Formats: sequence, C-alpha cells, structure tokens
Amino acid sequence: MKKRLILNLFEMNCISHITHGLWRLPDNQRERVNDIEYWTDLARLLEEGGFDAVFLADVLGTYDTFRGSAETAIRQGLQIPNNDPASVVPAMAAVTERLGFGITFSTTYEPPFSWARRLSTLDHLTRGRVGWNIVTSYLPNAARNHSLSGEIDHDTRFEVADEYLDVLYKLWEGSWDDDAIIADKANNVYADPAKIRPIDHVGKHFRVEGPHLPSPSRQRTPVLFTATQSSAGIEFAGKHAEVVFTGGGTKERLAELVGRLKDSAVDAGRDREDLKVITTAGVIVAPTEAEAKAKLARFQQFSDPEGYLAHFALPWDPTAHDPDRLVEELDLGRYESRFDVPSGITVGEFLAGFGELDRTPLFVVGDSEQVADAIESWLDELDLDGINLIQYHSPDTARDFIELVVPVLRRRGRLRESRDRTESLRGRIFGRGDRLPENHFATRYRGGENLPNREGISDPVLANAAPASTS
Repeated sequence: MKKRLILNLFEMNCISHITHGLWRLPDNQRERVNDIEYWTDLARLLEEGGFDAVFLADVLGTYDTFRGSAETAIRQGLQIPNNDPASVVPAMAAVTERLGFGITFSTTYEPPFSWARRLSTLDHLTRGRVGWNIVTSYLPNAARNHSLSGEIDHDTRFEVADEYLDVLYKLWEGSWDDDAIIADKANNVYADPAKIRPIDHVGKHFRVEGPHLPSPSRQRTPVLFTATQSSAGIEFAGKHAEVVFTGGGTKERLAELVGRLKDSAVDAGRDREDLKVITTAGVIVAPTEAEAKAKLARFQQFSDPEGYLAHFALPWDPTAHDPDRLVEELDLGRYESRFDVPSGITVGEFLAGFGELDRTPLFVVGDSEQVADAIESWLDELDLDGINLIQYHSPDTARDFIELVVPVLRRRGRLRESRDRTESLRGRIFGRGDRLPENHFATRYRGGENLPNREGISDPVLANAAPASTS
C-alpha cells in the first residue's frame, strides 16, 4: 500500500507567520485573525477539503535580536500581535466533525498542572481531536517575559520538558480509572473516590499532588507532537513524540533527520511506525505551470527580506556591511556557532535568497500533476509522513490545494476518499484507536501503576471508624 499523506495546514494566530510581507497581498485575510469568523471559515474549508489538522504555531516573545530591537518584527507584524492558539480551537471544533488541531505550547514557562487541565478540557470539547506540539521556547524575550534574566540553556530546557511530560502522564493516564464516573443519581454518587488518586509527584523541577481535575478524555493523552532538529530534541522525541515536526536546509539533511528520529523511537523500545515525521512544504499550484509561476512571481513582489532576517534572529545586520566583504572577516559574536556560516562567502552571497519563497527545501510550483508528483517523491524518497502546508495567501493557498491537488492525491491513493466522522485525531493518524499504544512510556502509569500510592481517595473518618458491633 502507498504511504498516506498526513496533511496539515500551518497556521498561527498572527498577521505575519512565516511568509513575511505577504499579508499585503490583495484579498489576503490575514488581518482578520482577531475575528472568530476567520477561524470558523477556515475550519470549514479544511474539513471539507480533506485536511487532517490545522497546526497552530506560537511564540511567547518578540523577535528582538536583529538590530538589537523588536522594531522590524513589530513594523511588519512578524508574529506580533500574536494571540493564544488554543483559544480558537473550540470555535473551530464547533463547526467541524473531523478536523484535528495541533496546539503549540511551551513546557518552560507555565506549571504542568494547569496545562494538563486545559488540554484535557479541549480533548473533551473536540471529542478527541487535539494534539499538543511540545516546545521548550527559544526567544530571549520570552524568558524575560516570564521573570527570567535570560534563556535557560537548550539541554536544560529539554530536561525540564522530560519531567513536565512525566507529570502530565501521571495526571492523564494514572490519576483516574476509566470507570471512575458512576453517575448514580439515586445515591448522589457521581464519581467513585476509590478510583481516583493523587499522583504525589516530587521531582527536581516540579511538585504536583493531584488528582487531575478533569475526568479522562477520549484520548486521555492528546496526540504528542514535537518540533526539533537537535540531538537532545531527537532523544526526547524518541521517548515521547508520536509526530515530529522537523526541518533541514536540504533534502539530504531532512532525510538524515527522518532516519535519526525513527531510530530514536526504536531505541526507546517503540516501533519505527510509532513515530511520524512531518515538515513544512511550499506549494504554489494553478491549472497550468505557467499560471503557477506567474502566481509565484506575483507573491515574490510582496515578500520582504528584512522580515526573514528578523525571524532568523540574526545578531548582525548584513545590510549594514559591504556586500563584497567576506562574512568570516566580520565580528559576528555567536552567530557562526549557531548557524554555521559557510566559509568563503561574501555578505552579498549570504544575503541573497532571504525572502525568496522557493528557498525552503520542499517547494514545488506547477500544475496539479506536477505538485502531486513532488509530494509523492517527498513521501517515498525522504521517508516523510506528512507536511505542514505553508500559507502564502489566506485562504487561497488552502483552497487552491483543495481544489487542484487533493483530487489527484486521492486518485493516487495518498489521501483517503472519505473520512470517518467519529475518529479521534490519533485514530486518524495511526488507524489503531484513541489511546496511546502500550509500548509508549506514558502507559506505565495506567491504573495507578508506578505512582507512590495506587489506592484511591478515601474518607479517613470512615476508614478509621470502629467496626459496628455484631452482638
């Protein structure tokens, strides 16, 4: 059987997400992100068009490294203003039955108990259609916004995230038994306390007593996404992730990452197919190749390189230097260690390509068949499992894909002709039920296993009462 494409739309609750300057395109709806109708209209479009999910990115600070200020980001609407991604999910879920939602949330700045509660609530309200994109945050301004003087170092953030997940697994998988809800009206017993237990987690970074406040949702643990390329992130993904959102500067680098990620799942005692890998993809499609190229040229006119320089958080300004000077001759601070500037290139050569829409490794411009050919090659040659489709124009990018590409992918067996309206997001992605498989680390807490106390909550007065006399 051909590998089926996991198809997500890459979105963010902001004006300029990752295609800077394009919010100005005629009829682009990016300025409507504060309107609930923007999100409900988009949800209906994606649902009818066969998308699996909308993947909602997020950040907790401004991009203020470039030129030492957030001025460029603010001026261009580059992820500021930026609203909470989770807040739009109930509205989108209310007008759909099948569409899933991947919500980005950081483990670094908010205690786990509150997030566990919110995500269980969303899983209830969506009938099991939510996933969580686990991130550790990386912007210096995000750290300063949360009472820290600077970023927590990269590997420590993943150490915190690992314990954060452990707390959540205890709450989601171990705190409540499936049959804890009795709803006995005659005896005024809604839930059986003996089947609900505190988790009493005491760790290096968190102390959480519990129990979990919501009852078990359909998926219990939502679908677990992560976004990473680093060694620490790959190890983390092998233990925790079900879907990894990754990227690389070239197709070769991307293929290498796919292999390393799936190997990491095997190293953690799971199967290679337990971990799916997705990446961003740029698709510009039209009825003919010539029309698609004309559309790309039109989009390119609005693209602003400065937005990309700010988004990359460059600690130096290429536009302030002689374009013929070698980059290695400049004092770039920590830039080289972070981004690996190739040796022997000039400032002008380095700057060339910023803002070019076809710079992403997975990019195709053409007619329906050409686009479908490219997507099939990404699945088969790179061993990818899916894409987060980049939006150049909202909502025309999604609409073009739905009208022109989806029918071809369905005909070729890469997308399903129809979808079950009762599926959970995990069921849709993996085709094997709502809950995590037994070989996932989280399941070690099911039924209260591996918690300090498997016993449920009891009334100490009743427990200590003397037994009634039988004389």
